Amino acid sequence: MPERLGILGGTFDPVHIGHVVAAIDVRAACGLDRVLMVPAGDPWQKRGLVVAAPEQRAVMVDIACRDLTGVELSRVELERDGPSVTADTLESLTAPDRELFLLLGADAAANMPTWRRLEETRPLATVVVVERAGEHADPPGPGWQFEHVTIPRLDVSSSDIRARVAEGRAIDGLTPPGVVRFIAREHLYTLA
Repeated sequence: MPERLGILGGTFDPVHIGHVVAAIDVRAACGLDRVLMVPAGDPWQKRGLVVAAPEQRAVMVDIACRDLTGVELSRVELERDGPSVTADTLESLTAPDRELFLLLGADAAANMPTWRRLEETRPLATVVVVERAGEHADPPGPGWQFEHVTIPRLDVSSSDIRARVAEGRAIDGLTPPGVVRFIAREHLYTLA
């Protein structure tokens, strides 16, 4: 049996409970052996908007994954020069004994037509669209393998967490406790 490997990429600036729940729920729903959380090294579609350094984002993801069964950090995009492109990441994770599943939020799936190397991405993985109540996304064209998994609607976002920290408000419960401590220790997202 090939390994069923999920890939959940993102800027994770910072990682939050919505990311964690998506990884856990999709792993269970799709019978995945593991889910790799892959921080973007150079998120070309968000240039100028990412606050934390790549290594800081990797540390936060690692902290968030430490106590999760079957969910772990992957540094594959951090170790590559140039922009983070999904096709490159999937190609680097491809193996004869492995089946890949690309986990995308409905918003990211709807944005697929803007991706670099989109057509080359299609044969590399099954796309699993992670939908919250009222969300849905369809394939960007024919020939895509698409699955849909519904997760609880958790109204939390990285931008909201950054704003709360900048305003001096608590972020407990929005991101794992170790990530809260790391953000405070590194003075991330503060205005000073």
